[in-house]
Amino acid sequence: MTSFDFLSDSKEETTTRFVCFIGEDSMKRFDLAITTTNRFYGKKLVTDLQGGKTAIIGPDDLEEEGYLAYTFKISEEEEEELKQFLYQVVGTINFTDQ
Repeated sequence: MTSFDFLSDSKEETTTRFVCFIGEDSMKRFDLAITTTNRFYGKKLVTDLQGGKTAIIGPDDLEEEGYLAYTFKISEEEEEELKQFLYQVVGTINFTDQ
């Protein structure tokens, strides 16, 4: 039997929002799963279901130029559309002690 050296192992109830939208200018379809959890210092776990990429995103990440384009392998135009949507979803970070 294999022995694992766990650094962490916990369970928690999370909320996941599945959203699909089309960018107004780029006409790119975004299929996202946005998970809210007590982990990641209040940031959201955003998964691009079509591209298979996931990132931990908070408002500070949205301010970083090129971050979404690099992370999700999308154009600058598509990044701007995704950023505008995520500003509405991510909100401000609320720290918890959980």
